[in-house]
Amino acid sequence: MNQSIGFPELPMGFSIALAQNPQALSRFAEMSEAQRMAVIDHTHAIGSKSEMRAFVASLAEGSAGFFH
Repeated sequence: MNQSIGFPELPMGFSIALAQNPQALSRFAEMSEAQRMAVIDHTHAIGSKSEMRAFVASLAEGSAGFFH
């Protein structure tokens, strides 16, 4: 179990990318449990660091589609 940045069960690459983007981290923290689980599930399909950074940036911008 990964306890990075206060959320259990985060994939390592996702937690690193979140730690590097405070706005995305803040938005992720404000999400409901269901929204966070959907985001985490989505990260399992991401295959590169650059793709992960882009996904986390989209969370920061609110454009990832997980806020509805």
